[in-house]
Amino acid sequence: MNLTVTGLNLDVTEALREYVSTKLARISRHADNIISTTVTLSTVEKGQHKVEADVHLAGKDLHVETVEVDMYAAIDVLMDKLDRMVLKHKEKNTDYRTTPSGRETIVEAE
Repeated sequence: MNLTVTGLNLDVTEALREYVSTKLARISRHADNIISTTVTLSTVEKGQHKVEADVHLAGKDLHVETVEVDMYAAIDVLMDKLDRMVLKHKEKNTDYRTTPSGRETIVEAE
């Protein structure tokens, strides 16, 4: 998985980069088909921090954003939203049928 962390009007420290990567480890447990992730950290107004994430999965692109007072709280809320979206995408793609006709095939021995 390729991870890109950028900052708009904000210097991205090593601590922020490490915090984002540890939080994304939880997301990668649920979806093994993550191709790339781009996280953008920015300041909107005084005291407001905005975090956006673009996740490129096999067959789907997810975009999540959140605004909070604290940067670390914004990252936590973003990862919770992203986790729910990835699980929802995974449930939609699960094929519950055993065979295309929907019933089991029985092979008779002669």
